[in-house]
Amino acid sequence: MRTKASKLAQLEIPDNIYNWAVDFFENHAHCTKFAGTISAVAVIHASVIQGSAIGPASFIVTVSDLHPIHDRNRIFKFADDTYLIVPAVNTDTCHEEIQHLQTWAADNHLKLNRDKTKEIVITASRMRAPPPPRPYVERISSLRILGVTVNKM
Repeated sequence: MRTKASKLAQLEIPDNIYNWAVDFFENHAHCTKFAGTISAVAVIHASVIQGSAIGPASFIVTVSDLHPIHDRNRIFKFADDTYLIVPAVNTDTCHEEIQHLQTWAADNHLKLNRDKTKEIVITASRMRAPPPPRPYVERISSLRILGVTVNKM
């Protein structure tokens, strides 16, 4: 696992920006004030701090080393979404790829959101039987990606 600092070190950025970013991520804490009561301070270990101005850029740096295990599979990343594309010839690699994503997420202090994890099976022929459903992954017939709806038809 590469740390956030080691991933940032690979970028051509000035030392002062690098030092600021590392300090921001390594020493970030949060507390909440509600109805006059302040919560205890909680140290944030996440590699991407949502809601911060640096969050989107941080995600890009964090996912820079996320790649599929198998050649024909693809991973597409946008904002804080990740899409794993597995062609029919590689259906036997799905479980391994999902495990790889889960391990990578844990190594990077992120959590794979199982509620948002979906599977859509698209085949060129209605004669071909789809692979069996994945455990804990909801199979859907329509998926919206960046405003574009993909239907399995």
